[in-house]
This record gives sequence, C-alpha cells and structure tokens, in this order.
Amino acid sequence: MDVAKVFENNKQWIKEKLTNNPNYFNELGIGQNPELLFIGCSDSRVTAEELMGLGPGEVFVHRNIANMVISIDLNVMSVVNYAVDHLKVNHVVVCGHYECGGVKAAMQSADLGILNPWLRNIRDVYRIHKNELNAISDENKKYNRLVELNVQEQCVNLIKTATVQKASRDRGLIVHGWVFDVNTGKLVDLKIDFDNILKNIMEIYHLD
Repeated sequence: MDVAKVFENNKQWIKEKLTNNPNYFNELGIGQNPELLFIGCSDSRVTAEELMGLGPGEVFVHRNIANMVISIDLNVMSVVNYAVDHLKVNHVVVCGHYECGGVKAAMQSADLGILNPWLRNIRDVYRIHKNELNAISDENKKYNRLVELNVQEQCVNLIKTATVQKASRDRGLIVHGWVFDVNTGKLVDLKIDFDNILKNIMEIYHLD
C-alpha cells in the first residue's frame, strides 16, 4: 500500500463533501448525535458505516476481534457506557460476520499466545451450544452457526449490564444481533428476542 495515496484520497473526499454541501465540515464540527451503537469485528472487510449506508456522525462504533462484549473488558464497557448514558443511543447492535477468523481460531487446538484468554470466551459459547454445533457435519456451516450463536451470546452479555437495563426501562433502548455475509454483502438480522432474554435473566442479572 502506498500510504501517500491515503492523503490523496482524503483530499478527494473533502472535495466531494464540500461540493455536495459547503457547510459539511462546519456541521460535522458541532457534535455528534448518533442513534446507534455498533459493536463489530476488527476484520478489515467489515466497514461499519459503509455496509449500513451511514456516514460520519450517524453511528458510534466499537470493534474488536470477533465482536466480543466481555464484562471485564474496560474498553468495550466504557464504549457502551458512553454511548448509552451520554450519547443516549436507542439501539445497540452486535454485528458478527461469516468467515470470521477469530471464531475459527478459537476452535483450533493451538497456542495463540495473548489471544488465548480472549478467544476462550468464544470457546465458552461453543460449550454452551455444543449439542447443536456438534450435530453439524459441514465444518464451514458449523463455524458460521457459531458466528451467529456468538452474536447472540454477546447480546445477552449486553443485556446483563445495568447500563442497558436502565436505558431499556427508561427510554426503550433495544439490543440487536446482526451478521454480515461477506460473500453476498447482505446484513442478516438474527431477530434477537430482546424482551424475552431480558425477562429470563432478570432473576439473576436484575441490576437496575
């Protein structure tokens, strides 16, 4: 990659924005008011705003390996807190993607160094759903199903938090689970049953 090309692209982007709206950057500098927090994978193929057809200021984004929401990860928890409590987003999306390298790596019998404790959380998802997953003979289909189940479990992790529970009660915030199909470009809505998950976990995780 020619890094200098990035700056040429930036100049062209600025030109295009100002051609369409001479006040674009003045308006952008006023502040942000996103409706949606997007928690996605760091994979270079998953460009959050682009795949949703959104632009700067419309979505608050956090990305990490395999779109994980881990309670002791201060990074993702800080993002959730800021987006929900301060930016007042009304939708939180966990978006995984098929052909996820992080999910595949988690199921390998290999020492991956610093990645080991991170990927262990995906192995826990497999453990919870092992009966369903072990019944799938096609390895690629099994990994893609694990992608979906991982998204589901990260949504559950979000719903466990006091921040999300309070925002749900006070202003109707909703958690969504999506998967990006890198082979077709389509977003797949897993139709996470937010209300039912919240109801089922409140006995143990009622924090508000």
